[in-house]
Amino acid sequence: MRRSEINRRIAAAEAFFASRAFRLPPWASRAPKDWEGRYPLESEIFDNMLGWDLTDFGSGDFDRVGLLLFTLRNGNSKRSADAGPVKAYAEKIMIVGEGQETPLHFHWSKMEDIIVRGGGNLIVRLWASTPDEALSEAPLRLRVDGAAREVAAGGTIRLSPGESVCLEPRVYHRFYAERGSGAALVGEVSSVNDDSSDNRFFEPAGRFPDIEEDEAPYRLIVSDYSGYR
Repeated sequence: MRRSEINRRIAAAEAFFASRAFRLPPWASRAPKDWEGRYPLESEIFDNMLGWDLTDFGSGDFDRVGLLLFTLRNGNSKRSADAGPVKAYAEKIMIVGEGQETPLHFHWSKMEDIIVRGGGNLIVRLWASTPDEALSEAPLRLRVDGAAREVAAGGTIRLSPGESVCLEPRVYHRFYAERGSGAALVGEVSSVNDDSSDNRFFEPAGRFPDIEEDEAPYRLIVSDYSGYR
């Protein structure tokens, strides 16, 4: 992805969050130059990959296959127990465009609640996985807002604002905002999130974008942090 596209989409996301009265932490609007020297006091932000995150999953077409998210809080599964208590949970806020797909994937470790906070409806397509990580033909049992539901293999659920679904580890899922309903403001509350090693895409996909630096960054994204430690 070009940096200019990333910059434009983050600026649009800031306006969308503001229109929904969803407030990000103050450092979300920090200019890149102001991250210099912050690591000693803000290592949790850097090490746990809090902040802006945007990807086209290697598709080259963000509007068709892509996701913009902001990680608000997260633990770190790689942190030594000698360093003190490890935060056991994570939270994200996401913007899912109409028809914009997040590709089919599961997580080996993470359990998550996907929550539609506002905007459009979210369509989630689901499969159980087999022991060899193929798509199971068996129906899937899960909970939507605490109520048990059974979904056929490859079936969908439709979540309107206020509704949520709990996804256990190794449950394949792909999602997109329903066409005609508008972009969806989607939250995620989960166990510790590790996007570097806990995503199993059914078909090959890149989790973080390769960036063509055609202009200076407007905001840092999490994959930029290594240059500011």
